[in-house]
Amino acid sequence: MEKISDIMTKDVECCTLLDNVYEVALKMKDLNVGAIPILDQDKLVGMITDRDIVVRGVAEKHPGSTKVEDIMSGKLITVSPDSTSKEAAKLMAEHQIRRLPVVEEGKLVGIVSLGDFAIRDLTDDQAKEALTEISEQNFNGLQH
Repeated sequence: MEKISDIMTKDVECCTLLDNVYEVALKMKDLNVGAIPILDQDKLVGMITDRDIVVRGVAEKHPGSTKVEDIMSGKLITVSPDSTSKEAAKLMAEHQIRRLPVVEEGKLVGIVSLGDFAIRDLTDDQAKEALTEISEQNFNGLQH
């Protein structure tokens, strides 16, 4: 079975608690990503997504100078590099998340996303089903 360390993105751009929401948004734009991990020293303390910026930032009328910790998600679901793709997919399905930080001894070592699974030929049917479940539930939950 494939390990997360085999499929994760290893060079992950991060921000720190010293950054503000505007700086995070610029980094997202420059990197063309929808999530940025937040570090305090070397320790992963949160994650901020484009959705966090819109829902907790703009919609609540916070300026771009707002500290990231005011709108980031602090409760994180993580995996270790030794986790299997099946375990990660199960966590993603259970928690309805599209990205999982990969952490070893409290330090961020990578990130795995739905896209990482999509470009792999997953042999485990349960992992495929879990990913399909995330996509279907998120798609069906869209309101027009």
